[in-house]
Amino acid sequence: MSNTTIIYILLNFILLFVCGKISYKLNLVDFPNKRKIHSKITAYTGGIAISVILLFSIILFDNFYPSLTLILSIGFLISIVGLIDDKYTLNIGGKLSLQIIPIFYLIILKNFTLNQIGNYGFFDLSLGTFAIPFTFLSVLFLINAFNYFDGIDGMLGFTSISVLAILYFLANENSSHILVTEQNIKSFIFVILIPIVIFLFFNFSFLNLPKIFLGDSGSLFLGFIISFILIYFANQNFVHPILLAWSIVIFVYEFLSINIIRLKNNQGLFKPGKDHLHHILLDKTKSVFLTNFIISSANIILFSIGYLSFLLINEFASFTFFIILFLIFLILRNSYFIKIIKN
Repeated sequence: MSNTTIIYILLNFILLFVCGKISYKLNLVDFPNKRKIHSKITAYTGGIAISVILLFSIILFDNFYPSLTLILSIGFLISIVGLIDDKYTLNIGGKLSLQIIPIFYLIILKNFTLNQIGNYGFFDLSLGTFAIPFTFLSVLFLINAFNYFDGIDGMLGFTSISVLAILYFLANENSSHILVTEQNIKSFIFVILIPIVIFLFFNFSFLNLPKIFLGDSGSLFLGFIISFILIYFANQNFVHPILLAWSIVIFVYEFLSINIIRLKNNQGLFKPGKDHLHHILLDKTKSVFLTNFIISSANIILFSIGYLSFLLINEFASFTFFIILFLIFLILRNSYFIKIIKN
C-alpha cells in the first residue's frame, strides 16, 4: 500500500469524524418520526463529506483522466443540492430543478452524452438526435433511483459498493481494450470505493464513531457520479451497454416497479413511503445486516445472470433476460403489494 493511499484513508476518517461532530453543532441532523426507522437524532452530512474527500482525491491522485476529474468536481455541486434538500425539505419541483443544473452543464456544455446503447445483432440502438434528452432523463432516473435506496443503515452504501465492484470487474476484464491514457479507470473506481467503505463504519457507529447518514447529499452524489461513470464506460466502447445496465439492475428494477405500482394504485410517485424493497425485507428478516446482504447480493447475482447470458449466448439474449426478469420482479412486487392491502 502506497503512502498516498494511507494518507487518503486517514483523511477519510478525519473528515468524516469532523463532519459528524460539526453537523450536530450546526443542527444538520435528521429527526426521528413515524415513517423513519431510526430512533435518535442523526447527522445527515455523510454525503457532503464524501464529495469533499473525493475533491481532495483529485489532488492526491493527480493522474485521473480529465473526464473523470470533471465528474467528481461537478458531482460536488449536486451534493450541495442534496444538502439544501436535507436542510429545507424541498418539494419535488425544487429538487429536480436544482438537480438539472449540474446535469445540464455536463451534458450540454461538456458534451457528456450517451451516444448509443448497443448493437444487439438484430438491431442497433444508436441514439442520434435523441442522445441529449435520453442521457438527461437517464441521469435523472438513476440519481433518484439511488435516492430510493437510502432508507435504512448501510443500504445505499452496500448497494453502491456492489455496483462499483462490478464496474471494477468489467474494467479489469476489458483492460486490453482500454487506451493506455485511460488505464487509471480502475484506480478511479477504487478511490471512490474507499470513502464509501469507511463511511459505513460511521453509519453503523463501529468503534463508537459518531453516527452519520449519507443524506440526500450522498444519495444524489453517488447516483450522479455512477451515472456519468456508466456513460464514460459506454462511450469508450470497451464494455457493452447491456452489461452496464446489469451493473445497476437492482436500482432499475426497484425504481421502475415501485413507480409503476404507485401509478396503478393512484398513489404519489415521489411520496415517501415504506413500500420499498428494503423496508419489506427488513420487516421480514428483522435484521438490517441481512437485508443489506440480500439486496446487495441480488444485484451481483442478477448481474452474473446477465453477464453469463452475454458471454455464453449473445447480447440480444442478455437484453431479453433483462426484460423478462424485470417483468417477473414487477409481478412479485405487485403481488406483495396486493397482499398488504388485503391484510
